[in-house]
Amino acid sequence: MSIGRGDCVNLLMKTPIKELDPLLRNETFEEVVSGYILEEAMAEAKRCLECKHAPCSRGCPVNVSIPDFIHEVKIGNIQEAYNILVSENRLPAICGRVCPQENQCEGQCVRGIKGEPVAIGRLERFVADYIEQDALSPNIKKIKQKINKKVAVIGSGPAGLTCAAELAREGVQVVIYEALHKIGGVLTYGIPEFRLPKKLIEKEKEKLLQLGVDIQTDTLIGRSYTIDQLKEQGFNAVFIGSGAGLPRFMKIPGESLNGVYSANEYLTRVNLMKAYETDAKTPIKRSRQVVVVGGGNVAMDAARTAKRLGADEVTIVYRRSMEELPARTEEVHHAQEELIRFNTLWNPVEIIGNGVNVIGIQCQKMVLEEADASGRRRPVPVKNEFMIVPCDTVIIAIGQTPNPLIKMTTPQLETYDFGGIQVNEETMETNLPLIYAGGDAVTGAATVIKAMGAGKKAAKDIIKTLGGHKNEFKVV
Repeated sequence: MSIGRGDCVNLLMKTPIKELDPLLRNETFEEVVSGYILEEAMAEAKRCLECKHAPCSRGCPVNVSIPDFIHEVKIGNIQEAYNILVSENRLPAICGRVCPQENQCEGQCVRGIKGEPVAIGRLERFVADYIEQDALSPNIKKIKQKINKKVAVIGSGPAGLTCAAELAREGVQVVIYEALHKIGGVLTYGIPEFRLPKKLIEKEKEKLLQLGVDIQTDTLIGRSYTIDQLKEQGFNAVFIGSGAGLPRFMKIPGESLNGVYSANEYLTRVNLMKAYETDAKTPIKRSRQVVVVGGGNVAMDAARTAKRLGADEVTIVYRRSMEELPARTEEVHHAQEELIRFNTLWNPVEIIGNGVNVIGIQCQKMVLEEADASGRRRPVPVKNEFMIVPCDTVIIAIGQTPNPLIKMTTPQLETYDFGGIQVNEETMETNLPLIYAGGDAVTGAATVIKAMGAGKKAAKDIIKTLGGHKNEFKVV
């Protein structure tokens, strides 16, 4: 097998991953990583030791039987591999692309002890793509025997999509309320096309419609309806999967200047509103010099997006070192290949303007102290050591918190100080009976697969509760 420029491969001959040339792909929104073909997938699957104790499965938040699905790939039975996957994971094509497998299933792989783990995520993506391509797309039949119960799902991100699918497969009548005009939540507005093609989310929408799910877009719960009003409309339970769409800012001088974006706004304009298209109705600044503040996956997405929008220079400013970057290793690697600069151990203290627009950002040198009890090394400023990075755009990517709207309109709902909804971790039920929550609305910004795990757990308890008892809401 030939390995060309841009291919990822390790010394143990793990099956290579083909990628677009970095100096070409940073000008296009085409997906960066190409998937396996059948022969490559089978070759990679043969590396799996099929451990009986399956540590990889224990590392999976939705408990996929990983050795079993890989065994079916190994022998070329892709349909059965798909059946095993979707019995636990409703979004395998998406998870195979965006989940941090290195910290979850692949992080537990026995082969990773002395070498490279099996490429579980790539195999998951291959199986989903192979079966879900148009010619082979499974026909999902609407459930005939309905449970005479109705559940409202607030938000159509990974938590909401998973909860809705699990409920609908058990015959529950489900209505999804989505604030935006397209479903997907962070999958749609947050993750760029070059990492997650939006056609995959449209496929998930079609599956839900086949299951009989009613999807209501442009409906903001807390404004269009309150949770109490949903109860009055006859819903037997509510799942809150409204995500974490409220951006954080640094609270430094200059954040109100023209040219300063939150990563949330910047990525939403591009990913949801297609601002990169020449005839787009939503504008985006065509920048020359961009500084992105932060070191997570969202920062990498914003930086790589800015490069594709034509910026000459894109610099990531992060207050810790490269070793502490919270972004996935793969995303950092791709950013570096695409000529994104990294200024680590610097922390912004002021955004500089000419009275109206951004012209630069002043940063202070940082040094890391010894690790504390949490294991992280705290950055502290170096006295009188500053630098100014010239730029016309600053993108703040230091995290998001849950939107407070539902809490504001449901004051009896208990939340944490940061805004996350408090739940019973075993059932995902809130302090209010038959109101559940999961995903980023509970944890703050986290991973797709963890949100899916929460949606799945909530659906299980909703089905158990509604199926076994005639519980009814009481409007309080």
